[in-house]
Amino acid sequence: MKEIVLAGGCFWGVEEYFSRIPGVIETKVGYANGTVENPTYEQVKTSTTGHVEAVYIQYNENEINLKEILNKYWEIIDPTILNRQGPDIGSQYRTGIYYINKEDKEIILQSRNEEQKKYDKPIVTEIEPLKTFYPAEEYHQKYLKKNPNGYCHIKL
Repeated sequence: MKEIVLAGGCFWGVEEYFSRIPGVIETKVGYANGTVENPTYEQVKTSTTGHVEAVYIQYNENEINLKEILNKYWEIIDPTILNRQGPDIGSQYRTGIYYINKEDKEIILQSRNEEQKKYDKPIVTEIEPLKTFYPAEEYHQKYLKKNPNGYCHIKL
């Protein structure tokens, strides 16, 4: 199994979107790459912890590869907007690709460079190693499965 962490605005929709993709084994929402240990949603939403709402994705590389995951990711975000996706505004809603395996970095950079050809403005999506990931509170996990009519900025 391979793993990657992606941020694309509110994590509820990103998680639900990726959970529906064949080959994705597990998704988990959480807070990535900030400075506060074990942050709460109340802390993260203030944009003062450095964390981003993100989704941990575990996938079976025999069914879907990282390039395919990234192609699907680019479809649901606007990578040229800083600290915002849809109506969600703040640094916690920035876009980011946080890799766990160093060998994934080159695939990610190639994917970003290919995606950049579609835009006049520069892509501002962060590409960094995953430094920290704290799972979000239980009520955020699989939120749109529990609340089918819940808020989502992504067309599912």
